[in-house]
Amino acid sequence: MKGNTAEADAVILEMKDVKVHFHLDEGVLKAVDGIDLRIKRGKTLGIVGESGCGKSVTSQALLRIVPSPGRVEGEIKLKRMRPEGGLEEVDLIRLDPRGKEIRDIRGGEIAMIFQEPMKAFSPIHTIGNQIMEAILLHETDDKEEAYRIGVEILRKVGMSNPEQRMGEYPHQLSGGMRQRAMIAMALSCHPSVLIADEPTTALDVTVQAQVLQLINDLKESRDTSVIFITHDLGVIAEMSDDVAVMYLGKVVEYTDVDTLFHAPKHPYTKALLNSIPTIGRGNRRLESIEGTVPFPMNLPKGCGFYTRCKHAVDGMCNREDIPLTEIEEGHFVRCVLVGGQDARKEAVR
Repeated sequence: MKGNTAEADAVILEMKDVKVHFHLDEGVLKAVDGIDLRIKRGKTLGIVGESGCGKSVTSQALLRIVPSPGRVEGEIKLKRMRPEGGLEEVDLIRLDPRGKEIRDIRGGEIAMIFQEPMKAFSPIHTIGNQIMEAILLHETDDKEEAYRIGVEILRKVGMSNPEQRMGEYPHQLSGGMRQRAMIAMALSCHPSVLIADEPTTALDVTVQAQVLQLINDLKESRDTSVIFITHDLGVIAEMSDDVAVMYLGKVVEYTDVDTLFHAPKHPYTKALLNSIPTIGRGNRRLESIEGTVPFPMNLPKGCGFYTRCKHAVDGMCNREDIPLTEIEEGHFVRCVLVGGQDARKEAVR
């Protein structure tokens, strides 16, 4: 994706042709297959799609924590402050996944709110111990100061009686409190980029609203960039500035949130929006997307959504791999039926 100079200056993290492939005995599983994303400073990028489309693996690639036998290719460029001052650009894929430099970036420059905090937290260490570990690694060597920072960040995320919570274990907290503790740990070292991987899963509606408001407030107060991963389009509408719709390891549509909801172009995006319950539908049944997401291994050429798309054209949509094309300024779509006659003629050749 290309943009003007002002936009380029505002980009803090950029992914170019990033692939995450798992080389298995049965073949190559393409969990993420050549995505391009740009995260702007102080903005929220929403990544939406069905389960299995590659959202969480994308976040793992950013932190270089893709499990074996996964391999990451492409470019992930992060703009970070030099110790002596000024900005530098570092390609995260070129770093040793176990090296000191990437360990300094994890939790320091890029932090993550994991999908299920009960599994992400260690069950044998207190909440305070785990928050302090990150602070001691990135912020200070003084344990007393780390404790004070931990208590203060728990207070900022709305945790009741933070001094007591510092000494409690994850199983002693409710789901909402564990999620707040996870957010506190992620924000304790003032990251430039915050990855929120479905942070409201399994929370009741009231707590979900509180968590979303908390992330927004902290983003605005600290000018943090947020990558918000979810399958909930209602949350995307509330949280995001830009949105990337993923399907089968690829970005199929990328634009600002208003354009996505009012003028979607890709058939998959339209199908997702049509499946949302809305007031005033009367007795009409909700639309559904027939079929399932294909297994991302040994896939045929063409559009990954071809077998489920109501508008698919044989010999056009399933002939060659389809590029992500800018149809309007800032609006990218991966579909030959959207790009006009020129795109159709090119696809048929």
